[in-house]
Amino acid sequence: MSAHTTRRRQSSLDRILGRVDDLDQASLAILVQRLAAERHLLETLFNTIQEGILVINADGLIEYSNRAANHLVGLNENDTGKAVIWKLIPGLARTLSHTLDVETPAPNIAREIEITYPEPRHVRLHLSRLDADATPSASARHLVILLDITADKISTENLVESERINSIFTLAASVAHELGNPLNSIHIHLQLIQRHLSKLCAPAPALARVADSVRICTEEITRLDGIIHHFLEAIRPSPPQLQDVHLLATLAEVLTLLKTQCEDLGIRVTLNTPQELPLVSGDKNQLKQLFFNILKNAMEAMDRGGRIDIATESDDDHVHIHIRDTGAGIERDAMTRMFDPYYTTKKGGHGLGMMVVMRILRAHGGELGVESIPGHGTTVTIHFPQKHRRIRMLSSA
Repeated sequence: MSAHTTRRRQSSLDRILGRVDDLDQASLAILVQRLAAERHLLETLFNTIQEGILVINADGLIEYSNRAANHLVGLNENDTGKAVIWKLIPGLARTLSHTLDVETPAPNIAREIEITYPEPRHVRLHLSRLDADATPSASARHLVILLDITADKISTENLVESERINSIFTLAASVAHELGNPLNSIHIHLQLIQRHLSKLCAPAPALARVADSVRICTEEITRLDGIIHHFLEAIRPSPPQLQDVHLLATLAEVLTLLKTQCEDLGIRVTLNTPQELPLVSGDKNQLKQLFFNILKNAMEAMDRGGRIDIATESDDDHVHIHIRDTGAGIERDAMTRMFDPYYTTKKGGHGLGMMVVMRILRAHGGELGVESIPGHGTTVTIHFPQKHRRIRMLSSA
């Protein structure tokens, strides 16, 4: 509808209202019907809009709210004209008080706020004075538009976190690679020392002691080289080599590797698999590492004894694996940081295990949930998309 048409309709309505005292009963009935129809049209229009729309007065009293706004701030239909926006969104009055001052100019402002009721949400708020061109008065009203940006916020945070993790992995891989060069040089020189020692005619005991020291150094260099090699394999952000994977068979291989350690620690492992699991599309070696890291964490959370219960299930689109231990559990502060790089509560831990788990899961389109009660244990739930669902994801990407 053009501005010209709007002005013409308003002028026509104004003329009718100006002559309302002269209208007969039939004309009044037609006017009332017309006004009711226009009101119904506007209400339908505003309730169809996805953004929340509020009209508030200078005191914050909500004079109008559409359906989306009611949902965002937890309003009932009969709250209109009674509820005050400051009570629904605490702290907003302080940040907008200068804007609602009728003696000041009427700027258009935008804020990003967090709403905790009726559910946690991130909302972008736009506020402007409805009578911005009019003379300021105590009856000034403001239009508040609320846009739910929760999904965008979460998506952005996940992207930033993913980029941060990738940059840390790249840096760690570079450092580990650079460490390999001096280690190789030291190893070569130790070999040269061994050759020179074999040609010396020194007393046998002294020569043996030096040779033994060189041998120990050589073995330690070899061990460090192995650590670096496995470290690079673990964190190098290589894309998964996708193939059909039987998760139960992969999990069984990891349990076989850990069987001796579990027996030595007196840990009992139970596996509850009521049905054959559907195939997933994944990199078997990476998934083995994922299971290994989670199971090792569960083992290290317990002293001697304890139990690890593994249960599996599936629905139409996902395979779910629950790994529960009876260990010490995770404190609340640690729960918020458990995926941070280099954060660990274990003596001698490197703090990269759960980062690797999350990287592998993201590459496989999976998700992870952690529930823990300090002193009672932790349950890690892994959600994998089934093969057919991942194919749809890839084809639509």
